[in-house]
Amino acid sequence: MSDNLQYLKKIPLFAFLTDEQLAEVDKVILERAYQKGRIIFMEGEPGEAVFFVKSGRIKVTKQTSDGREHILHFINPGEIFAEVIMFDDDGTYPATAEVVEDCTVGLIRNADMERIINQKPGIALGMLRIMARRLRISQQQLIELALLDTTRRAASMLLFLAGEQGTKTKEGIVIDISLTNQDLAQLIGTSRETANRILNDFKRQKAIAVHKGQVTILDKYKLKSWI
Repeated sequence: MSDNLQYLKKIPLFAFLTDEQLAEVDKVILERAYQKGRIIFMEGEPGEAVFFVKSGRIKVTKQTSDGREHILHFINPGEIFAEVIMFDDDGTYPATAEVVEDCTVGLIRNADMERIINQKPGIALGMLRIMARRLRISQQQLIELALLDTTRRAASMLLFLAGEQGTKTKEGIVIDISLTNQDLAQLIGTSRETANRILNDFKRQKAIAVHKGQVTILDKYKLKSWI
């Protein structure tokens, strides 16, 4: 079994395909390696391929009307991204993908992906399910931006990340990404200074601990009390 096949089997989009069908997908996969800080594609660029992460992490961001960067989500190993271009007549990437940890990605060019979908229409349904999930996340972010103050948004986002990216340890729930104050600010729509103040408040309350940019939720109930 090739390295790519092992990853494809773990991606929900392809999980229901037979080994023979996966082997057909494997034939068209290209592999790219990127270092931290590299841009894989920019918002507005022509959409050329669908990607999945083999190792490392990607953050997907969108520029707001006032020029600020807003983080939409983080992409982890085994997850697919940029699939939206398959259903967009505009054919451009709607957001920017930036490497936050050295990564290796697999990519499938549009023409090859369209051929695969035509041969196996069920894949399109899998893509729509993934996009629906991300749409729910984006809608939740918009609701929180509109209705909650910055402290509540920060607490809610940390709890969400703990659920999505968290690992339970004896100290608490470790959010398994390096999250800078600027990252948190971009996630909740505020300034870095405000995000720093809020994190310090959470630390003083012993709700969280921060070490080298990694946040540990020490007491999720204290965080929930801020919401």
